[in-house]
Parts: sequence; C-alpha cells; structure tokens
Amino acid sequence: MTGTHDLAFYQDALIVLATAGVLIPVMHRYRITPVLGYLAAGAILGPHALGALAARWPYLSYISITSETELRSIAELGVVFLMFVIGLELSIERLTTMRRLVFGLGGLQVLLTTIVIGLIAPLFGNSPAASVLIGASLALSSTAIVVEWLSQRKRLATTAGRAAFSVLLFQDLAVVPILVLAGLLGPATGGNVAMELGKALVQAAWILLLIIVGGRILLRPLFRLVAGANSPELFMAATLLVAIGAAVMTAGSGLSMALGGFIAGLLLAETEYRKAVDGVIQPFKGLLIGIFFISIGMRIDVVALARDPLHILFWASGTIVLKAAILAPLARWFGLSWGAAAEVALLLGPCGEFAFIVIAITVAQQLIRPEVANVLLAVVALTMASTPLLGIIAERFALWLKPPSPVNAALLELPPAGRPVRAVVVGAGRVGQLVSRLLDTHDVPHILTDHDAGVVVRGREEGRNVYYGDAKSPSFLKSCGIDDADAIIITINSAAEIDDVVDVVHTLRKDIQIIARARDGDHAS
Repeated sequence: MTGTHDLAFYQDALIVLATAGVLIPVMHRYRITPVLGYLAAGAILGPHALGALAARWPYLSYISITSETELRSIAELGVVFLMFVIGLELSIERLTTMRRLVFGLGGLQVLLTTIVIGLIAPLFGNSPAASVLIGASLALSSTAIVVEWLSQRKRLATTAGRAAFSVLLFQDLAVVPILVLAGLLGPATGGNVAMELGKALVQAAWILLLIIVGGRILLRPLFRLVAGANSPELFMAATLLVAIGAAVMTAGSGLSMALGGFIAGLLLAETEYRKAVDGVIQPFKGLLIGIFFISIGMRIDVVALARDPLHILFWASGTIVLKAAILAPLARWFGLSWGAAAEVALLLGPCGEFAFIVIAITVAQQLIRPEVANVLLAVVALTMASTPLLGIIAERFALWLKPPSPVNAALLELPPAGRPVRAVVVGAGRVGQLVSRLLDTHDVPHILTDHDAGVVVRGREEGRNVYYGDAKSPSFLKSCGIDDADAIIITINSAAEIDDVVDVVHTLRKDIQIIARARDGDHAS
C-alpha cells in the first residue's frame, strides 16, 4: 500500500509539473527567460514561504512544497543531462584547444578567489579552517544556470561563452580537493591532509581514465547493436544508461555527477549517433533542468531576506563584485577583450549550488555557527537567482566596450556545432549520396541522416557527414539544425515515410523549402 511519504513526493512532483506547464508558455509569450520564473516559483512555493505557512493553514499544503530534499536527486539529473548535451556539442579535439583556458584561467580564478575570500572571512570571527572552506565554496559558480543561460541565448560558441565554460569545467574538477578539505579540516579529524588529498585525486583520475578508455572501446559497438534493433525505446534506454552510468561513476569517486555526464557526451560526440542521442535526451533535459531551478529557488529563505534585506543584499552584491573584480583582469590577461572579460566576470560572479554542500559540511564539523551558515546560504541562493539578470546586463555591457586588441586566436575556433547547416538530407542511400555529392560540388554545408545503422556506418567509412536517427522525430530534426537550414531534401524510398517526414517538417517550419522524392505522379500531387 502506498505510504504517506510516497504520496507527498507525488504531490510535490505534480506541483512542479503544473508550474512548468503554466510558466513555460507565459514566459515564452512575454519573451522572458524561464530560469527566472522557475527560481521565483521555487522561492514562493518552497518550504521557506508557502510551505512554512502550511502548518497554520493546511489548505496551502496542496499548492506548496514542504521539503526540497524529495526533489533534490531528480533535480541533479537535470544538471547531468545538461552537461551531457554540452559534451555532445563539443569534441575531444576542440576541448584540447581550450586546455589553456580550463587549467590556466579556471585554475587561477579558483585559487585567487579562495585566497581573497579566505583572508576576509576571519575578520568576521571565522576560524582559519572555516575561512578556507568558505572561500573555496564561494569561489565556484553554478554550471547549470550559466551554461543553460548561454545555451538559451546561443552564446556558448562566443568568445565569452567558451571562456566561461572553460572556467566552469575547471571548477567541476576542483570539487574533489574541496570535498576532501571539507572532510579533514574539522576539529575531530586528525588525518594527513596531503595523503588523503592524493588518494582522492588518484581515485578520481582512475575513474576518469576508465570512463574515457572504456567509452572509446565500447560506445560505438553498443549503439551500433542497439540501432540495428531499430527500436526507439532501446535507443533511449542505452542513452540513459551511458549518461547516468558515467555520472554515477564520477560521483562515486568524489567528482560531480555533472562531470561524468559531460565526459559521456564528449565521447559520443565523436560517433555517428550524436544527433540521434541529442534528439532523445532533449525532452528529459528541459524538464529536469526546470526541476533543478525550482529546487534552487526553494533554498531562498524569503522570510530571512524580508527580515534583514539590506544585510543579505549587501553581502550578495559584495560577493558578486569581488569575484568579478578578480576574474575580469584575469580574463583580459588570457587574451579576451574587455567586453568579453566583463561578460565572463558578471556571469561567473554569482555563487553555485556546490556551496550548499560545503556549508552544510562546515556546520556538521562545527566550524561555523548555524546563524552564520543561514546568512551564507541566503547569500548564495540570492546570487544564483541573479545570474539571468546579470547575463542580460553583461551582454549589453559587452556591446559598449570595443575590443582594443585582437582576441586570442584559440578562442576563435569553430563553434561546437561546426559550420552552420544549410541543407538536411534525409536518407543516406544511393539517391541521398548523389544529392550529397552535388551539394559538395557547390560548397553547400549539409548533413545526411538515416535510420539504418548499416547505411550510416558505410557512409561514415566513405567520409560522409551522416548521422543515425529517425527524421520523423521533431527533436532529432532540431538537433540536425532544421531551425536554421534553408532546405530539407527527402530522398528515402517509402512514400508513407516521406509523407510522415513532410508533416513533421511542416509543424516545425512553415517557411523551409522541402524537396521530396516522389514515387509516381499521384504521390507527387
């Protein structure tokens, strides 16, 4: 028999789904980013606002969420899938070109910010150990919020977007040493910090190596086998297995789950199944990211903010200004223009969700007082909620500043998605390959798609830019670039399938040119 706890979970899930169903259309209509709506909904419906009033007025329990812990694990999957999709849009070669920004700019940002905040924290009665952990936790930013914001604004491929992503990637790698320090700096611990840190880093490196090597060996055969079954359900199951499996492996070694999802996506980006995987994962990512933002909004203590708004606003704005003041000159030193450097600094000025974990550990270790922790949590949540607004300010501020010198050439590589696609060719058989050769002759950027895994493999062996997937899937067509393409060319043989693809294309784009193969005069009409 279903227990009360289970019913409470389903009730919270229904409230989240209803919120998403109402917010998305409204935000889209008024051209407002849904992130702000999710954060606001979480703050209002969460345990610090309407949820806290449910004990006095029980009817409020039907429209409020009394505990964010129920949704936390589901929300974390949203970040995993977000980073998985980002990995799909990159490649190991492109990531290699970013290594100077990842380890140089990202490493210096984390180190210097930790030192500066760690030197300020003792002035307010914090111990040296607590000051180090406070500085390390506040130095990190929210990968989920910043990357989702850049993705929505189509700015991930810009100079500022790639630099911000590089810093965030290093911050995810920095999770291991910070967690080790958080566990060892308590008054009751007497372990060797250097030895424990070394063990944790070796374990993390071993897991990463296992994922990368195993992925390169097993992923392509696995998806070739699944694609050969021609079952969308099996393909979806394999995709979820790879994304969540890699995330669980990295989490078990002390790294973030998001990093595991990113590496899995990065490995699949090198295969012919990238577009199909992207189409499968997008619906999950969108919903779970919404749950993640709602869970972050629920951590904003509206009552504490109303009780002492000036104090919390002062510390929140001061944290953002301090982090931005450190990062902007660093970004300029690494070759970014002042406009791009300012944009990166403002986007990464807010704190990240990882600070909640570290602050909770410091309280458990009795390194800081609970009242200090409450203020810090309110500051972190408020800065995270301000990220979309700061992103808008950053974009406009970047336009005011003209770059005084050429930008670092390493930042001007091709965007993650490669050349813009002008044509999508559905069907990679004899006719599709003939069309592809004609498009190559006229230098028209295009991709081919096919739902036959064998055809895709042969096309890849011949050097064709062909991807596995079902062209009757709207999400797959979107991942192929149909939103920006000039034409879609349908070369498959089945008249019924041609009609199905045309119907789907019409629902996505009324203005796109459709060139379809016809079996006979009746079919053409």
